[in-house]
Amino acid sequence: MGQITPLRAVVALLTTFGLGFLAYTLGAPPLPAILAALGGLLGGIALTFANIAEREEPEEEEPAPAEPAFDESQLPTLEQLMNAIDDPNMLIVGRRVERANPAALALLGTHIVGEDVRLAIRHPAAADRLTGEAGAEESRVAMELVGIGERERPWELIIHELKGNARFVRLADRSSAHAAEKMRADFVANASHELRTPLASLLGYIETLQDGAAKEKKTRNRFLKIMHGEASRMQRLIGDLMSLSRIESEKYRAPADEIELGPLIQEACIAICAEQGVEQDRVEIRAPPEPVTIAGDRVQITQLVSNLVGNALKYGDQESPVTVRYRPISDDMMRLTVEDRGEGIAPEHLPRLTERFYRVDPGRSRSLGGTGLGLAIVKHIVERHRGRLTVESEVGKGTKVSVDLPKKPLSMSSSRNDNVTKAERPLMVAMRDSR
Repeated sequence: MGQITPLRAVVALLTTFGLGFLAYTLGAPPLPAILAALGGLLGGIALTFANIAEREEPEEEEPAPAEPAFDESQLPTLEQLMNAIDDPNMLIVGRRVERANPAALALLGTHIVGEDVRLAIRHPAAADRLTGEAGAEESRVAMELVGIGERERPWELIIHELKGNARFVRLADRSSAHAAEKMRADFVANASHELRTPLASLLGYIETLQDGAAKEKKTRNRFLKIMHGEASRMQRLIGDLMSLSRIESEKYRAPADEIELGPLIQEACIAICAEQGVEQDRVEIRAPPEPVTIAGDRVQITQLVSNLVGNALKYGDQESPVTVRYRPISDDMMRLTVEDRGEGIAPEHLPRLTERFYRVDPGRSRSLGGTGLGLAIVKHIVERHRGRLTVESEVGKGTKVSVDLPKKPLSMSSSRNDNVTKAERPLMVAMRDSR
């Protein structure tokens, strides 16, 4: 049976009262009709108040399910916790190694469990800390160790004092942090050196002109020409550093503009030939019959082509042309190749060509106006475009640089790894001697 709501009660009230009134109008005796109407009215009011009272009564809440009792047996064991840590770690009681995780066994040897901890980590500076003789305050301070497992590899020793003369020892690998710090320090040192050399030259010539030592117009003009060259060199260096910084800041934002490669290569080659003062016929562009489009950043692809063609013009045979080829190699990728017929590069230099400020011949590079950042910029542009860079060279025959770039934005979407890797790996820099 349905619940009696206020609306139903009012409807019943009005119905009963209406029937009584109707009976009176149809000739029923007045008293019974009036009594019936009043009875209906009182009944409706009673039903309404009963329903309101029923609604105000609080409903009984169902009891919340009881939480299951805590079961300590479900907690992970000490061995499981130690194995979950990637860094090598050991549990030491007194001076004895009680337990070691797989990373510690791989680094220090499977024999260390049950041995004296000083035999597991053979480092004189850490002996007192490992045995607890250094005191809890000193042991809490992290300590750097070098040469454990591999020569020159840095580790950070971290010791946590536990109850019962026990200690938890962890070795944190710091090789990546040290490598990054070394790269930063080398970069600052190289950049400072590259700027200091032309700056010192400029100051020397300015002081000479101020002293009036160069009174002849020919001498002054020669000094001014050198000063202009040094200032231009600093300007190029600062420009390359800013370009490198911009490219690195956009590393994780893959470009998606559609670029037709033919006109871009043509314009870049004309510009670099004019900049170096060489004839345009020194660059041979070999294009496919059909237009080739890529997904990329127009400014960065122009810079890539200019750097590669510029290097080939500088270091290639001055009597031989530089060949630029581009063609599709698959449905998703195209290949740009720049080849010269110069002296070539010895195999020992190939792995380091894309390092910042690295030069095969520093003196020659500086005399030709190189900053040492050209191929480093090319590498980062290729990386941002999810492409591949390959350098092949043979001494006495020349050098060929190949760049594979995606043709479609879909193949380099940064939001889906399967799109990135469907056509090619994101970046591969291959340096090899072509012999």
